[in-house]
Amino acid sequence: MPKRVALVTGGIGELGRSICERLIRQGCRVAALDVALITNGDGGRGWQAALAKDGHDIMLVPGDVTDFDSCTQAVADTESRIGPVDILVNCAGITRDASLRKLDKNEWDAVLSTNLDSVFNVTKQVIDGMTQRGFGRIVNISSLNGVKGQFGQTNYSAAKAGMHGFTMALAQEVARKGVTVNTVSPGYMNTRMVEAVPQEILDRIVEEIPVGRLGDTGEIAALVAFLCSDEAAFITGANYSINGGHHMH
Repeated sequence: MPKRVALVTGGIGELGRSICERLIRQGCRVAALDVALITNGDGGRGWQAALAKDGHDIMLVPGDVTDFDSCTQAVADTESRIGPVDILVNCAGITRDASLRKLDKNEWDAVLSTNLDSVFNVTKQVIDGMTQRGFGRIVNISSLNGVKGQFGQTNYSAAKAGMHGFTMALAQEVARKGVTVNTVSPGYMNTRMVEAVPQEILDRIVEEIPVGRLGDTGEIAALVAFLCSDEAAFITGANYSINGGHHMH
């Protein structure tokens, strides 16, 4: 059987890289789509070279997930080089935190566009091909705070909650076509963004997590990889919380 082709948005961020690497180990041909490949000179090319030394290939795809036409071009580039997309992981996301009283329109728009509109912009490019071929796996990376909310994150929480609404609706549309759509909602992970939080605040966060530590991006990637596998064919429309027990529901 030919290798599955996987496209990961936000693919050169810390979580995106872990997901890409796990899918490569699972036998997929992987493309990492990221706006940083446009805005940052090196982008992920050092990472790409390091993977190549270990015998692993990854395609880097410049693209802006907030721009529909850019997504159209990025997916076309991917499919022309490594084949039709079988697996899509919508991982691109940003934060612009402020209480609603202080939140300005640009901060609201930036988060909704990057975290929610992007899911439409990219999924729209691949869904017809998946249904026509009778196989597809879509995983949307939401957040703990899309489930429970968070002070200062009305924009982020709204976008991440909206992602799972999208998941449930699309899952019903494509279930009989061999395509599954699921959400993964991570809690606090040991990424640079979280570790930059002041130590006293970080200590309080860890105290609230029953397992007593931050999550690892590799743990999130392992769950995503399973949901992208052939064995996960009977799972669709689900939201998987992976947060160390921080929020149980």
